[in-house]
Parts: sequence; structure tokens; C-alpha cells
Amino acid sequence: MPHLDLATLIQTVGYFGVFIIVFLESGMMLGFFFPGDSLLFTAGFLASQNFLDIKILIIGCFISAVAGDSIGYLIGQKFGRKLFSKEDSILFHKDHLMRAQKFYDKHGGKTIILARFVPVIRAFAPVVAGIGLMRYKKFVIFNLVGAVLWAIIIPLLGYYLGSAIPDIDKYLLPIVGLIVIASILPAIHHALVDAEIRATIINKIRRKKS
Repeated sequence: MPHLDLATLIQTVGYFGVFIIVFLESGMMLGFFFPGDSLLFTAGFLASQNFLDIKILIIGCFISAVAGDSIGYLIGQKFGRKLFSKEDSILFHKDHLMRAQKFYDKHGGKTIILARFVPVIRAFAPVVAGIGLMRYKKFVIFNLVGAVLWAIIIPLLGYYLGSAIPDIDKYLLPIVGLIVIASILPAIHHALVDAEIRATIINKIRRKKS
């Protein structure tokens, strides 16, 4: 999404719209297609240009991120097992849930923190934690830490860069582009690793048959 469109979107929807997007992307399985990282960075930049209040932005994003993850955890706890047998739809793809499950199996409780910075995984990790019956007190700790790192630091990064670098708006497009690329690199890496594993398994099967 071009940065001008993203900046215009944020100015149009205001605080409420930004908070809703953060809430949906933080564990609701509906917001995995939202530009979370670039959205928060751009919102922080707009705050540096006096379009938004950085304090209101930070508090709202933090609360929305924590609330979204908490709802995602409850969804996983109550309905999680049924999701694995649910048919794919426009808003739900079982493959995304499986990817989050693999990520959780590898990283354990830290997934709630790490997933904040991985698109798609971010939206499904709390659900997987609920499915895995992670103790809620433990989940809350990871949730709060993840929200601090993601929903506070990224807007502040946009805010301070916007305040410190003259005419940074000229460079906003490449900066946001780098953020988008950096955010999808883990997903690309996992996809390549999975593809390599599948290829290895297929080759072994072919060798056995021959």
C-alpha cells in the first residue's frame, strides 16, 4: 500500500480506526491482511507532524493490542479445536493456523512476543496459545511484553524519526517499504524452509520406490 494512501487512511479513520485495525490484527484472525507494522510507523510519523497525539496513539494501540490478543486467546480456548476442521473461506485459511501452530511448537510461550513482528502469525498466535491451553497468567505476561515492544516502540520510532530528520516525508515511502519487506521476510523464510523439507521428503520417497 503506498504510504500516501496509508497516511490518508489514518487521517481519515482517525484514532478509532487505527485502534480497531490493531485490535483486529492482534489475534482475531480477521486482520491478518492489515498493514500492521507500517500502519503503526506511519501513525507515529503523523503524530510527529501534529496530525495525531502520540500519547493517545500509544495508549490506544497498547490497549487495543492487548485486548485483541486476549480475545484471540479466548477464541482458541473455546473453539480452537473446531478451527482445525473448519473449511477455508475468504477470511479464514487453515494453513495460516497451521503455520502459527508450527511457530508456537518451535518457540513456545515466546511466540506471543515474537509473533507481534510476523504478519499472519501475529493474528493466529494467541488463538494457538488458547488451543494449547497455555496458562492465562503466563499468556498475559507475554501479551503485555509483546504489546509494549510492538504497539509502543514502532509508533515511537515513526514519531522520533519524523521529529529528528528534516523533510523525512520525502523518504517515508522507502522507509515504509523497508518495514513491509522486513516484516514479511520471516514468513518467506518459513515458506522456503517448508518447501525444502517437502522436497527432501518427496526425494526420499522416490529413492525408496526406485
